[in-house]
Parts: sequence; structure tokens; C-alpha cells
Amino acid sequence: MTEYRRFRHPGATWFFTVNLAERRGNRLLTDRIDLLRVAFSHVKAKHPYEIDAIMVLPDHLHCILTLPDGDSDFSTRWGLIKAHFSRHLEKGERISKSRAKRGERGVWQRRFWEHLIRDEADYRQHIDYIHWNPVRHGWTQSVKDWPYPVFTAMCVVGRIQRIEVMMPMSPTLRWRSDANDAVRTSPHPTGS
Repeated sequence: MTEYRRFRHPGATWFFTVNLAERRGNRLLTDRIDLLRVAFSHVKAKHPYEIDAIMVLPDHLHCILTLPDGDSDFSTRWGLIKAHFSRHLEKGERISKSRAKRGERGVWQRRFWEHLIRDEADYRQHIDYIHWNPVRHGWTQSVKDWPYPVFTAMCVVGRIQRIEVMMPMSPTLRWRSDANDAVRTSPHPTGS
């Protein structure tokens, strides 16, 4: 089996893209959003992390996670999240010969893409990318209309700062900020 060399940086903040194995016409993540929420919570209880931002689309998700000081093991967390989600699904997905030989399910792509957040500008660019992703993929005309957002609201007060408000995984959007804060609304960083 291939051993991937991943950069280890304990306590770092990372951007991830995680895809379903079958992406075309697959709405599994949004159809089973409650199960996905449970999978994240289950793993977080045993392997802590902070979700800085996350956007769930029907066939993939993007998120920014921050690991605890002294901890760099994001691979275990993703493996456990995927496994918990998959174990609680009914079987029936298409399974390739190689997956069948290994006794694997065919729900997720085996790998994921990660990127170490380098600085505040990189963080801001990836936050924008995540928030604008449903529009970029044509799922909605406006970010606020996407029914499955789960992201930390970002406010501008001289610099971007994290606040404790989480957008719910439901069509009901709730915003809260201090009276002097303005909610960040900027175009997608790639201009899409």
C-alpha cells in the first residue's frame, strides 16, 4: 500500500476537500446531512479539533479545521469521520473490484486534499472559497440561499477574526455579530 508523505505541523489550521467516490448525480451528503453532523461530532468527542469553516455540497465538502496544540493527525480524523458516516448508511453503492477485494465500501474517495493555511491572507482566501462554493458549482444563485451551510460567520473589524457563531446545517440561517461589525461578503477569490 502506498504511504503518503504529509507535512506535519502540530496545532496548525488546514483546508480540506473531501469527495464522495461517485460524484455525478450524487446528493448523498445533503440527503444525509444529519448523519454527517453525527459523524463529525462523534469523532470530535474522541479526537478534538475546531471547525473554522465548512460547506457541505451534495457530492463533496470543503472545510477548514484547526487541530489542538501538539497534534498533527488529521488523517485519522478523516478516516474516522468517513468510516462512521459509511457504517451508518444502507449498503447498495457501486463498489469497484479493488474495493470489494479489500472489503471496503464505495462511499468516499480513498484520499482527500489538504492544504496548510500559511497566513491570514491564505485563511481569508480559503474562507471565501468555501463560502462561495455552492454558487461556483451552480447549486444556488446566492450563498445565503444555500440550505446546507455550516460555517463560522466572519466579521471585519480591522482584520478577519473568528467568532463563535455557527451557521446551522438547515435552511434556517441565523447571523449574530456585534453592532459595530460588518459581515464579510466578498466575491469568490477566483472571480467565478
